[in-house]
Amino acid sequence: MKIALLRIGIDSGSGGIQGPLFQDGTFEYIPIPDDSGKDERTYGNTTGKYGKKLVEYFPESRKAKVANQSIHFDPEFLTFTYGDPTSPKAGLRHLQQGDMLIFYCGLEGWDFKSSPALYLMGYFEILAAGKAIDFSANELKDHFSKNYHVRHREIYEHQKRKLILVKGSSKSRLLNRAICISNIGRDRSGKPLKVLSPEMQKIFGDFDGKISFQRSPTRWVNPAYVARTAEFLRSLESN
Repeated sequence: MKIALLRIGIDSGSGGIQGPLFQDGTFEYIPIPDDSGKDERTYGNTTGKYGKKLVEYFPESRKAKVANQSIHFDPEFLTFTYGDPTSPKAGLRHLQQGDMLIFYCGLEGWDFKSSPALYLMGYFEILAAGKAIDFSANELKDHFSKNYHVRHREIYEHQKRKLILVKGSSKSRLLNRAICISNIGRDRSGKPLKVLSPEMQKIFGDFDGKISFQRSPTRWVNPAYVARTAEFLRSLESN
């Protein structure tokens, strides 16, 4: 069994805000902007889980600007799909049925004071993964029709040779309450950065000492920690 961790969702570097965390531990998943402008879903016309338009979570000074901004809704937790055409995510093609892909994101207190931190927000138990061109037309339709990269034909045709697609099974989950995984550490120059907390290192391992998760490539859990990680994830409250 293999388990990978991947950072997703809006943040200060892509979208300009952190996702909202509520005092009861629930949160809103806000995807990153869609720079192509192809998607009809925008921050202004998309309603989140808690009844607010996503644009309402932006500062007042930015709401008008982002209201018509298209959204890159990926991963999506309606049918549990994820896609990426970039080389840093190419290793995800090696995921197999029964493996796990864990998603974490940056969140900040919305209705209470809580500094920005990194949180687990969901996971896929893998049904299928691979290069887009290796899936049949029927498989693309049946498994990936809701995925951003597949639902837009022009984008798919442009990306398909590099596009990696991941499909989660019905055991996949968008968590109800976010789980904090980070503490504040320091880089070599003394600048603060988000690192995997000691508590989470006991679950996921320390990734050979590479515990900075602020701007991180795909992380693969050491085989010695895989069973512990899977048990922890399946124990979490979920929808």
